[in-house]
Parts: sequence; C-alpha cells; structure tokens
Amino acid sequence: MTTHVLDTASGLPAQGLCLRLSRLEAPCQQWMELRTSYTNLDGRCPGLLTPSQIKPGTYKLFFDTERYWKERGQESFYPYVEETQKFHVPLLLSPWSYTTYRGS
Repeated sequence: MTTHVLDTASGLPAQGLCLRLSRLEAPCQQWMELRTSYTNLDGRCPGLLTPSQIKPGTYKLFFDTERYWKERGQESFYPYVEETQKFHVPLLLSPWSYTTYRGS
C-alpha cells in the first residue's frame, strides 16, 4: 500500500504531509489506526503496508491537509482528505481542491 501527493498550487511534491492508515475491524465496524507516516521529499509514502501485512478488508488513508497548509501559512477549504479501499492512492492537492484517481 503506497501513496504520493502533488501540491498542485506549487507544482511540487507535497513533502511532509501527515497521513494515517486505518483498517475497518469486524465485528464492531470501527476504524483501527495501523500507522502514522509523512510523505518524503518526493511526496511519496511507500510501504505503508507490505504485501504480507495486508489482510482482506477495508482500508482508509487520512491525509491531514489542514496541518500541511497551516505549516505553509496557507488557508484551505478541506481540513482533511480520506480515501478508502485502494492499494495506491495518488492525491493532487491545492488549498481549495483535491483530486484522487485510481493509482497503478
């Protein structure tokens, strides 16, 4: 499970963006946080889970966009972005919008 984030306002990788990976646990259907990480210099966060760590289920990536923009002295419309069920989640990010697409 991997992700990468591009800051479309600057045209650069979104370095230092905090994200949290969670899995929906049965039978109580509550999210269990598995890992907190940050994007690297290239805006990537490779290896959130290795193939051997992935169990069947529903996963969620929480991107702390509010913190990212505040650290850059910028207001934003979206305080966070959440995406579920994909193994690679690319995120295109600006202070006023975001886009994801099915990654490879």
